[in-house]
Amino acid sequence: MASEGDWRPIYLGVHVQRHIRSVDDVLVLLDGLLAPEADRWTERAGDWWDAFYENRDRDVPFFVAKPDENLAGYLDRGLIRPGRALDVGCGPGRNAVFLARNGFHVDAVDLSATAIAWASERGEGLDIRFCQGDAFATEGSYDLIYDSGCFHHLPPHRRISYLALLDRALRPGGHFALTCFTAEEGTATPDAELYRQSGLNGGVGYHPDDLRWIFQDLTEVELRRMREGPASSPVFGKSFLWTALFRKD
Repeated sequence: MASEGDWRPIYLGVHVQRHIRSVDDVLVLLDGLLAPEADRWTERAGDWWDAFYENRDRDVPFFVAKPDENLAGYLDRGLIRPGRALDVGCGPGRNAVFLARNGFHVDAVDLSATAIAWASERGEGLDIRFCQGDAFATEGSYDLIYDSGCFHHLPPHRRISYLALLDRALRPGGHFALTCFTAEEGTATPDAELYRQSGLNGGVGYHPDDLRWIFQDLTEVELRRMREGPASSPVFGKSFLWTALFRKD
């Protein structure tokens, strides 16, 4: 019989396995409802991303050493100014390098140790602190949080973790900038169905109003389709991506 003060349920001498007591417990539970091979967002996915980045000569559009055209444009137009920046899911570091070269103090995080090694080579001598690990665990406060291609690899429940990061780490007056799949490029499967099929089909696609609804606590500065230029362009652009800039007031 349970002692006084012991409220754990016991039936026929067997402890019932109850392990949901917090939002984090629910998030971890939902992580496990998706197939292991669909995992692109937890630290368990590091090996998958390592294999993805291992061959630097692969024909992957964002392997180029160019910054996103929208990011370069924000700086050119004075929509953002140098300060402290966090590059979420930095990959090979092309945007982190651009920010550092333009006066930002940059923290750049990615799940892949292989990507971080490549990014560190590109960013040698610049004011960039590269970190291999979980972006949701990032500590610090930033004037700019930039995400080029991480958000659309998150399952619906991890938007909660993402918004918590923005709430915690983005300074008042700071900016959040995002590039992510359009609904034509990513899966248009409804959120609930993603759990029934146990995967994200390569990435979640969004409509502009989806992004406005998700990030409604921030002020929209600009939301448009990424501009695609010629191969000789000094910036990266693909029309299957949305670009969005929000401000924390």
